[in-house]
Amino acid sequence: MSERRKSLADAGLRLVAREGVRALTHRAVDAEAGVPAGSTSYYARSRNELTALVVARISERLATTLETVAVPPVLDVDAATGIAEGFLETLAREHDAQAARLALLAELRADDALRTPLTAADPVRAALIATAEQILRALGVPDAPVAAVDFVGLVDALLLYRIARVGPIDSRRVLTAYLGGLASR
Repeated sequence: MSERRKSLADAGLRLVAREGVRALTHRAVDAEAGVPAGSTSYYARSRNELTALVVARISERLATTLETVAVPPVLDVDAATGIAEGFLETLAREHDAQAARLALLAELRADDALRTPLTAADPVRAALIATAEQILRALGVPDAPVAAVDFVGLVDALLLYRIARVGPIDSRRVLTAYLGGLASR
């Protein structure tokens, strides 16, 4: 993605995170990015193209946050929980991207072409599942590939609680209970 596209997509992402999907207009992105009126229309002619630009940028930004996660070959429950919490913290640091992702997931329920890159087809999702599988294998979970999908779902739910400020939740306790249960099978 070119620097101009990134700048516009980041502006759109901030708008969606701050004001919701309805705020995503060409004019609002121009103003948020500090570019002349009409600039965004050159890169994304329709609202659909503008939304797709923001969706692509969310995936790109979240993919780079996962590059720092390292998993040792053998883990106990406490160490696995620590890595999972770090994983959650890493994802939560991209607050605007996560907030925009959540808003777009709800808004794009009926638009498979735009919603799918934010869900199972997202390369970030594949990286999350691969990392989760590494953690579970290191913990000795026999059905790690199957459990990894559920584990990512749990992390995603904890992330939702954090980003949407749904309420206080002890992510360490939740992750320890989940991983402990898997390890004891």
